[in-house]
Amino acid sequence: MSEQLPVAPVTMKDFTTENKPDWCPGCGDFGILNSLKKALVDMQKQPHEVTVIAGIGCSSKLPHWLNAYGFHTLHGRALPIATAARLANTKNDVIVISGDGDGYGIGVGHLVHAARRNVNITMLAHNNQIYGLTTGQASPTTDLGHKTKTTPKGNFEAPLNPMTLAIACGAGMVARSSAGDPKHLTETIKEAMQYKGFALIDILQPCVTFNKINTYAWYKDQAVKLPADWDPTNKAKAFEMALKWGHNDIALGTLYKDTKLPTLEDAYPWLVEKPLIHHDLRVDVTKSLHTYL
Repeated sequence: MSEQLPVAPVTMKDFTTENKPDWCPGCGDFGILNSLKKALVDMQKQPHEVTVIAGIGCSSKLPHWLNAYGFHTLHGRALPIATAARLANTKNDVIVISGDGDGYGIGVGHLVHAARRNVNITMLAHNNQIYGLTTGQASPTTDLGHKTKTTPKGNFEAPLNPMTLAIACGAGMVARSSAGDPKHLTETIKEAMQYKGFALIDILQPCVTFNKINTYAWYKDQAVKLPADWDPTNKAKAFEMALKWGHNDIALGTLYKDTKLPTLEDAYPWLVEKPLIHHDLRVDVTKSLHTYL
């Protein structure tokens, strides 16, 4: 019997593709991609152990530039696809890449249900408060008064608060980080991936081309890290903190985390036994239907 050769340590190069990202120079998506790679390397994840599902938007092209399993799916539909991927193979870490338009607009209904089901996946929401791919229209998170192509006299619609929404819908972990703080973002991604349940990280991600208000400097001035003694198990306090948005009020860190919340896959005993992909799913047509009911 031959001896098993030692596995070489994983490096950033293992997750780097030959093709280079075509995001605008200075785009916050670069920081998110690099932080994700760094998190995977720190955790020594092998590329075949990671599945990345993305919707539509600038951010959602990320699977093309990460050497791992990837699926670039329909607009707003990343979460149901990711749910299926996770239930099919519970051995793989499933990461959802979404933007504020993709995940908080057309896909917001799926966010509600993924949160309440507590599916064991990590959602990285690139929130630049604008539709970047379609050249600068107002998104669900655009601030009031912001002038865009679709709101030339200023945005009249109150922005969606993804943090309060996720907490209210039962998400197991809700956090916020920034593309301008790669160290903090890397650590937050690692925490979310290690969490057993649905983890949303709302990432402040400047669009350097179409959003001249919510810039790196603006976020740096407005955001503040949660204190070291912050208790993420206090749901009421987390919700209260999530409501804040303004100077020194945009909290960075894990606002809420419930470590005792059961996941969706916990409800299926056959998934606890082994991943669905290892089960024999063939049906014996010679048996009557009631045998399988």
